[in-house]
Amino acid sequence: MNQQNIDYVLRSVEQRDIRFVRLWFVDILGRLKNFAISPEDLEVAFEEGIGFDGSAIEGFATPEEADMLAFPDASTFQILPWRPSHNGVARVFCDVCTPDRKPFAGDPRDALRRMFYKAEKAGYLLNVGAELEYYYFPDEHTPDPLDNVGYFDLSVSDAARDLRRNTVLTLEKMSVPVEYTFHAAGRSQHGMSLRHAEALSMSDAITTAKLIIKQQAYESGCHASFMPKPLAGEDGSAMFLHQSLFDHDGNNVFWGEDDEKYHLSDIAKHYMAGILAHAREISAITNPTVNSYKRITTGGDSVPQYATWGLRNRASMVRIPVYKPGKQLSTRIELRSPDPMANPYLVNAVTLAAGLDGIERKLELPPEATAETLKLTDRQMVEAGYTPLPRSLKEALDVFEDSQFMKDALGEHIHSFFLKKKRDEWHKFESTITEWEIKHYLANS
Repeated sequence: MNQQNIDYVLRSVEQRDIRFVRLWFVDILGRLKNFAISPEDLEVAFEEGIGFDGSAIEGFATPEEADMLAFPDASTFQILPWRPSHNGVARVFCDVCTPDRKPFAGDPRDALRRMFYKAEKAGYLLNVGAELEYYYFPDEHTPDPLDNVGYFDLSVSDAARDLRRNTVLTLEKMSVPVEYTFHAAGRSQHGMSLRHAEALSMSDAITTAKLIIKQQAYESGCHASFMPKPLAGEDGSAMFLHQSLFDHDGNNVFWGEDDEKYHLSDIAKHYMAGILAHAREISAITNPTVNSYKRITTGGDSVPQYATWGLRNRASMVRIPVYKPGKQLSTRIELRSPDPMANPYLVNAVTLAAGLDGIERKLELPPEATAETLKLTDRQMVEAGYTPLPRSLKEALDVFEDSQFMKDALGEHIHSFFLKKKRDEWHKFESTITEWEIKHYLANS
């Protein structure tokens, strides 16, 4: 661990009158957990970790293997701006370890870090930008829109203008830079684009953003929901991920100078081909709820239903954004299938694993899916060789269960717990949307 970062944190805690330090980590499903320690214990936490009962965290450990250690990552230290400046509160993300200080196999941050090291060994660094969509509702049990405003509309009836502004200001105080915010297509639906960062930092940023979006909504007297498809007849919510690989010299290896149409290198195309080849296997991670598949099956022309790619095509699973001359560093792909209920650490881990597999095996891209292609019937799409994405959580879990690739990418612990938990969820909510399902997902989204 970087001693300079640790010294900065210890000095900041003393100078800024921090009374509580919240240790943050996420469980396998991506739910944020935390406990608070006093500043006096922080230096020991960096050196020896802070023990906690892992058996109390679902999917972490059995009662016989309960002891866990949380080691703060000093680079993630931030002061919580909504808490008082006197006797203030700070947070720091943690890596979870076993008592012998080995990384815990059920820690999603470590799952991504393992894949990060694999990419680094191959000479690559994954950069990610994220765009989150979500809805505001009156409370966590009432899925009624707060406005009738449309996509990008500037309207006095946009009830959340000030709420979006306050959310952005709070995020920026926590060093989460926001590129832009907007009213999305659905009634009371909103979007927020986070500026790109390396994959682990972006996963931390997404986790932070989701908390602050919900916290600011609560303080404003409403509820923010990341449920993928809360309203029939309205647009679903996605978590678009913009990915690119850089080499150790800071060059974007996705940039292809000789490709005059797509401006993509062979590495980028192999990476995309890997994601498409494993599209069905990763769907349980990118779309992890029963409700996720209501977005996919009823989402309209902008939601991917097949493992396709295309230039500008928003119905493709992987979209190639328009290249701007002289902006080689911005060359990227956009993964459009994930939704905001997904665990960002695991999504970035499995997509990076799939992309690296495509590079290693030099997989070739299938033909581009154009707007005309996507007018074909389901039967014609399959006959043309396009692979359909799972249409239900059960179908996605069946593929996930049989995938040795996913077991290797995530580790046996995460794979087995995630499978069991999501099987249980599917059995409970397999029917069409009911009032109980809506209340469950709103309360937990």
